[in-house]
Formats: sequence, structure tokens, C-alpha cells
Amino acid sequence: MTPTELRSDIPALERTTYLNTGASGPSPTRVVDAVESCLEYQEYDAPAGEGMYSAAFDAFDRTREAVADHLGATAEEIALTQSTTDGINRIAAALDWEPGDAVVRTDLEHSSGILPWKRLARHDVRVEVVETEGGRLDVDAMREAVEGAKLVCLSSLTWTHGTLLPVTDVVDVAHDAGALVLVDAVQCPGQMAVDVTDWGADFVAGAGHKWLLGPFGAGFLHVAEGAERHLEPAHVGYRSVEDPNAEEYAYEPGAHRLEVGTVSPAPYAGLREAIDVVEELGYDTIEGRIERLTDQLKEGIAAAGDARLLSPREYESGLVTFEVDDPEAFVERADEAGITIRALPYPEGAVRASVHVFNAERDVDELLALL
Repeated sequence: MTPTELRSDIPALERTTYLNTGASGPSPTRVVDAVESCLEYQEYDAPAGEGMYSAAFDAFDRTREAVADHLGATAEEIALTQSTTDGINRIAAALDWEPGDAVVRTDLEHSSGILPWKRLARHDVRVEVVETEGGRLDVDAMREAVEGAKLVCLSSLTWTHGTLLPVTDVVDVAHDAGALVLVDAVQCPGQMAVDVTDWGADFVAGAGHKWLLGPFGAGFLHVAEGAERHLEPAHVGYRSVEDPNAEEYAYEPGAHRLEVGTVSPAPYAGLREAIDVVEELGYDTIEGRIERLTDQLKEGIAAAGDARLLSPREYESGLVTFEVDDPEAFVERADEAGITIRALPYPEGAVRASVHVFNAERDVDELLALL
């Protein structure tokens, strides 16, 4: 598959110049077809054949394998969730919190990496926020903050600036201090290759509906081998345990203990197909095209008098954030021109464009024309 072929298979692109994949990505028809085919098989064929539960379990198994292969993990280390937020909350709810425990996060986190820790205040859990500048994290500042902490939560790629945070360095610092690490990785898979074993984090949460171009409702959570011993899930169901009919239940030995009960297999079939699309394109093609287009966009922003680039000039990702006088008005003008982008709550005055492999030079030119 080529970027041009992918573009022609995404119906939404017939109606908009789409530059908002960092929020959610439009799916190609083959992904939606996979969702529909799975649902039809589940409801029409499986009842008279292998059975609906067997069909669903088979779909879950195949999706765990696909996610694991894509992230450099094993299927036993992957739990299927509904979203990144869902995955983060499952970890937050499964850890054994005590009064005085501390969570450390950066000031660059999405609400999914902020709200679960605010909620823990009712248990007298402290939240330490490490301040950053220009989307950059000082590892020495993190080293100081993690002393005595229970958990560190950070993004691998910032949604505000499109900057890569030093995850491996933070993991080393946190582990040296005896803290666990949870990574919000949702902005990475689909636009750049990820090997979770390279990071060494205890937990990595993500989802398929952004850069992977999958459907809503299919997330994933990596639990490193051995890290599950820290988890006592807040919910339990027949998918969490080895034998749901045993007198004394025992959790599944790996990440599967964080799964609970009946959910539709259809979104996970879509996620599996979306991963196939990305792998057919290949990350060399994906990253090369994103880099060329973001260079074009950043050069154009630098040449415009009414905008200021907030993302780094050198390539790090397809997220390009820039400052304008009135972000909401600018996004409205873009919408009227048939361009989909978004304003950010911070940094102040920020608008963000997301450039993916299906975009083309003319998409960037259309956005730059508004500046």
C-alpha cells in the first residue's frame, strides 16, 4: 500500500482537509469493513456455529497477538481496553494506595494523565507536578521529584508540543528510586515505531483511534512481565481469572487480569486491520512522509507574520503547534475553508495541526494560505 492508495480509501478525506489525527484519525474503508464483518459473524454466524463467546475470545486473542507484535511485546503482556484513559484508570485503580503515597507527573499530560490522580486525593495521595519548558522535560528535575514516589505517569509524545519525552531516562530514574512508571503512549503507534521493551516501563497505555486509524473503543495496555504483581484489579470478571467457576478465584497471571467481562469484539477486529494497514505502509514510509510535510508546514509558519511556531523546528513528530492571536476564531475560519484542525487549552494561544501519512502537500498549502 502507498500513501496515495491509503488516502483514496479514507472516505472522510473527500469532505475535509483533515489535519487533526492527534485527536482522532479517520478510518479507511477496509478497517470499517473489518468491524462490520466481525459484528455480522458474531451475530449471524457464530450462534449457529462455534458459539458467540468462542468467536469473541478468538477475536480477542488475535488482536492481543497483533498489538503485541506491533509493540515488541508478548500477548500475555497485553490487556484489551476501551481507550488510553480506560487503561490508565485500570492501573490507577489496581495499585495499593496508602495515605502519603505520591504520584509524579509532568505539566504536559493530557487530562487522562491528570484526572485519575486528582481523584486519589480522597485517599490522601499527593500529586507532584514536574514543570517543563517548551515541551522539554528536565530529567534532573524528575530525579528530584521521584524520591519516595509510588508511581510516575508521563507521555511518550506530548500532545501540546509534539515533543518526545526521554521515557527511557525517566524509567531508569524512577526505578532507581523504587517507583513504578506508567506511560501514555497514544500519540506514538501509527506514526512511529514503538518497542515497549526499549522503554522498560512497567505499564504502557494506548489506543487505536488516533494515528493507527482504527475505530473508537479499542485500546490496549501493556503490563511488563512481573509488573502485574503490583496490581489488585478494582473489578473482577470471567476474563480476569483463570477459572471463573473455582471456589477460590485466581487472577490471570499476566495483563489479562485487567480485562473483565463481555465487550464487543468488533472494535478489536478493526484495530487488528488498522495495524495491518500501518504495517503494509511501513514506518520508513510513514515517518519519511510526515517529516517532509511537517518541514513544509513549519517553514510556512516561520514565514508567516501572524503565527509563531511552538513545536520544535527540527522534526520529532507529526504534531505541529503554533500560536495565533485568536485560536478559536482561526479554527472556525479553517473549518469554513474545509480544513479540520484544533485549538489547544494550553499553551496559551495554541492551535495544533496533525500531519499523517495520508496527507499531501496541497493539504499543508491550504492551511498555510489561512496564515
